[in-house]
Amino acid sequence: MMRDTGKHDAVVVFGAFDRHNLGDLLFPHVVARLLACDDVIFAGLAQRDLRVYGGHAVQALAQLAAERGKDRLHIVHAGGEILTCGDWEAAVMLLPRDQAQKIITRLDTHHDQRRAWARALTGLDALAPYMASREMFPCASSVMYQAVGGVDVERLDPCMRAEVLSKLTQADDISVRDVHTQNGLAAAGIFARLVPDPAVLVAELFGANIRAHRERSGVADLQRAFPDGYVAVQFSADFGDDQTLGVLASELDRVSSETGLGIVFFRAGAAPWHDDLACYERIASRMKVSRTQLFGSLQIWDICALIADATAYAGSSLHGRIVAMAFGLPRVNFVHPARAHDTTKQSAFAATWEPACVPGSVRIEALSEAMLDALTIDRALLGRTATSLAARYREGFAQMRAAMCST
Repeated sequence: MMRDTGKHDAVVVFGAFDRHNLGDLLFPHVVARLLACDDVIFAGLAQRDLRVYGGHAVQALAQLAAERGKDRLHIVHAGGEILTCGDWEAAVMLLPRDQAQKIITRLDTHHDQRRAWARALTGLDALAPYMASREMFPCASSVMYQAVGGVDVERLDPCMRAEVLSKLTQADDISVRDVHTQNGLAAAGIFARLVPDPAVLVAELFGANIRAHRERSGVADLQRAFPDGYVAVQFSADFGDDQTLGVLASELDRVSSETGLGIVFFRAGAAPWHDDLACYERIASRMKVSRTQLFGSLQIWDICALIADATAYAGSSLHGRIVAMAFGLPRVNFVHPARAHDTTKQSAFAATWEPACVPGSVRIEALSEAMLDALTIDRALLGRTATSLAARYREGFAQMRAAMCST
């Protein structure tokens, strides 16, 4: 038990677990389990209760600061691509999808109005709102960043970049989840340790719970429907134009035809700018093979069970990949054509932690070849990778906790 952080010092676990996204909803489970602390507060930008999806009841950071800003609190940023998540993007993703579309239509080209609207929604005057400031919590015992991401930190506009770097200089401990982010911060004079994403621990910490979800989630039915196995496939809504869907359908047809594997589509995130059910229905109608199904559950442990029992994972979600990685499964990320030449969080994470023989993030027209290659990789190697990364995260977390206890 982490008693030595101070009898009266609660721990605020802060992140984007105020909206539906697989990775963000997994982070607080991992961090809270390892903290083993009696007094943990889960905070986001808005008060939300996502327990129906396996998440947490979350307090709004602005309200928490108003009520407990003068208390001795430890603040732990629990992971995610928070260093480059701006106020407009963050606020829109808190809305129901229909409301989000209306506000995007109304304000997308009105920058000043967007900022005012985002401030009103979150109660925060911050360009990088998922980074808690010392000004909000002047008596904070410590401010920690644990395995966060920010591959585009060097490309931020000057005002937001200045805010991000200022907040990081006020932190007591910083770790990031990929070398690209680490190098970007180092160029600005900020040292950050390298620690893999928290989700690398899902199999080790929550494997029994995930296995228990097989029957109730319908995953066991998929095993019966696809006795030769299936590929769990996911992609975000920006892949939904006709040309891109056509290429993906053709690539997945080849994978299924050459392996006999089924194709099971699922959503890793239902927040705005994440995954769209209609896109999966459209791609399924374009495919020639009949071995396809759509997995409807948005409960995170159901999703983990789907991935854990798959033969392989393919998708645009970083955390779809990391859950597959935690269970020692073949995995491939694919990148939207518009970002084919960019370093993305998916490609940066793979380049940092994957063995050289494991495909990282590929163009959509290379998906089938990469997937077929991934299926030939030695499963023992994939298992060792999973074990190694889980140990690396535990080591990095222990260093953060030691720094927390010393403040």
